[in-house]
Amino acid sequence: MSSLASPERVWWKPLTWDEKLWVTMAVVFALGLFAFMFIWMGVGKQNIPTETYRVSKEQFSQASQRMVDRYKVREESGVPVVSPPPGSDVYLVARTFQWAPILQLKKGQTYRLHLSSMDFQHGFSVQPGNLNLMVIPGYDFVATITPDKAGTFTVVCNEFCGLGHQAMVGKIIVTE
Repeated sequence: MSSLASPERVWWKPLTWDEKLWVTMAVVFALGLFAFMFIWMGVGKQNIPTETYRVSKEQFSQASQRMVDRYKVREESGVPVVSPPPGSDVYLVARTFQWAPILQLKKGQTYRLHLSSMDFQHGFSVQPGNLNLMVIPGYDFVATITPDKAGTFTVVCNEFCGLGHQAMVGKIIVTE
């Protein structure tokens, strides 16, 4: 029989009992995974609490500068390093190919991290780790965070933002 030949008049045949069993098991498994996705979203602890507000670039820039003026402890390569007290609002500004300021936080303490962009859409990703957020101009994205490990963490932009995108690196320092 040629591959170009027409199929038999009845080309399908009723499923056998073992085929029915496997199809049923696959459908039940897929529905179970689908339901688990919504259950885990509500019960799991992987989602950080977030809020989003409309804000002008000027308002966000001014709030960030007030924090820098108040909590600056030093500079690294011309970028201010701030050490705000636990429980405070901390601001991180995304600008073309730069995250500023450098945040110095305390391990085990909770902070409200405010993120916004002054120009393009950026992606906020803390490495090594699994914190990925979108940073969009005109929005103040607020995430409640509690650092659980001490060390120096790199902040990278994971959303292509131009020819210097690969150099857009910031820093979060978590102390004991």
